[in-house]
Amino acid sequence: MIQLTKNERVAEYEDWLQNCFPQSLKGEVRAVLDVMPFGVNDVKSTGRQIHNVDNLIRPTFLTVQLDNEVLNIPYRLYFNEPDKEDEAKLTDTQKTILNCIYLRHQDGHVRESRMRKLLDKNDYWIIPFTFQLLGEYVLEILEVLDKHINNENIYNYQTFVKENPKYWQQTESRMISYWNEYYRRPNFPILKDYLGYQIMNRIKKANA
Repeated sequence: MIQLTKNERVAEYEDWLQNCFPQSLKGEVRAVLDVMPFGVNDVKSTGRQIHNVDNLIRPTFLTVQLDNEVLNIPYRLYFNEPDKEDEAKLTDTQKTILNCIYLRHQDGHVRESRMRKLLDKNDYWIIPFTFQLLGEYVLEILEVLDKHINNENIYNYQTFVKENPKYWQQTESRMISYWNEYYRRPNFPILKDYLGYQIMNRIKKANA
C-alpha cells in the first residue's frame, strides 16, 4: 500500500471535500478548507485518540445527483471543528458549507449542533447532507431535521428524491431498520409513530 505524506493526505482530504459540492461553489469551499484543522491530532474516535492525519475521513462515499452534477460525500469524518474565531470570519455561504461538512462528523452532538445552524437555510445544495441524516438513528437529530423539512423547502427535498430515486429507497430501508433495532421496543411499536417515518412520509406525499 502506498504511504502518503502528511501534505499529500491533507490534499486528498481537500479534494474529497471539494467533490461534495457543486462546481459553482469551488471558490467558497476553498475558503472553508483553509480554516479546517486537518493537522489537529486530538480528535477522539471510538474511545481512542488519533495521533496523525491518516484516517480522518472514512473513504466510503455517498454518490448522488444534484442538478445533473455528480457529488461524492464521505460517510464519516473525524477531525476537530475549526477555531471559533476563524469560523466567525467566514461569509454566510461559507459557514453553510462548513456546517454541511460537519453533518458528516462521527460525533452525534456535533451533527445535531450543525444541523441547528442550517434550519433557516434553503439552498438546494445542502439537501444531500441533510437528507442523509434521515437514514441515521439519532432521534434528537431527526427532531431538528423535522423543523428543516417544512413548507419553505420541501420542494428541494422533492426534487432531490426525483433525482435520486434509488438513494431514496435505500434511505427509507435504512430508516426502517434503525426503527426496528433501536426504537420499536418500547418507544414506537408502530412504525407510523416513529418520527423518521413521519418525515419521509411527508416528503413522499408531497411528491405524489
